Amino acid sequence: MPKTTELTINDGGKRIDAALASAGLEHSRSTLASWIKDGQVLVNDQPVKSSYKVKSGDKVRITVPDTKSVAIQPENIPLDIVYEDDDLLVVNKKQGMVVHPAAGHAGGTLVNALLFHAPLSSINGEFRPGIVHRIDRDTSGLLMVAKNDRAHQALAAELKAHKTERYYYALVKGEFKEDHGTVDAPVGRHPKDRKKQAVVAGGREAVTHFEVLERFHGYTLLRLALETGRTHQIRVHMQYIGHPVVGDATYGHQQELLGISLKGQLLHAKTLVLTQPTTGEKMTFDSPLPSSFERVLKALKEEQKL
Repeated sequence: MPKTTELTINDGGKRIDAALASAGLEHSRSTLASWIKDGQVLVNDQPVKSSYKVKSGDKVRITVPDTKSVAIQPENIPLDIVYEDDDLLVVNKKQGMVVHPAAGHAGGTLVNALLFHAPLSSINGEFRPGIVHRIDRDTSGLLMVAKNDRAHQALAAELKAHKTERYYYALVKGEFKEDHGTVDAPVGRHPKDRKKQAVVAGGREAVTHFEVLERFHGYTLLRLALETGRTHQIRVHMQYIGHPVVGDATYGHQQELLGISLKGQLLHAKTLVLTQPTTGEKMTFDSPLPSSFERVLKALKEEQKL
């Protein structure tokens, strides 16, 4: 039976699809736009076009159509499990692995591997069970995964309250004069390329703190702390300040450096600090840089000696 979601618009002026996409719903803007076109989104009990500008106080009712259930198959894929207890797992995801099934990636994902290993929470539905937060396919590093709904709710609440600490290492193009700084710039869908994100007026708040760890000729190794967790946030913010992440072809850097072929951006989720949902213990996890990342750093150090 179709599910109905109702909400009231607090701030007017945006297109209906944009307003709903920024309202914290679990559906993508493209999905919402298709539902608006099909008449499944009513404003004040009337169908509207995607170009409709919402007004404060508008009553919106969304009828979510029934979807055909697709069972995700557990797959015996090796996992690098850093920690596990009855509530959660901390996994070191390898570069190139998609986190959960989506169009074009029905199998071979982290979720397929996790389902083979352990039961997961049901909070995020059948396609993202247990997934509290995500990292991009070509970003490596630590992810927390919930094994039951109670743990998932606790971990998600901590993440939303900005109490979870997440630290990334990134090699970026260019040299920094400052030793540390903050990028505070809103991130949203790219106005021309729907597959990309960008710093845009009216985007969602996004704050990234950075610290210089090591300087090379033409490149800098950074330690970055996420205050918010927008899609592609670090990659977009680094491009925005003129220092794209090395290997990130999407946001402005070639996938080759010093003769070394790169398989994606040199961005690694290195450290994760969270609160254990049952005991309340503060837990810190750390992961080594991938060998491919270390290889590039070694090459830069050797070049610097010349």
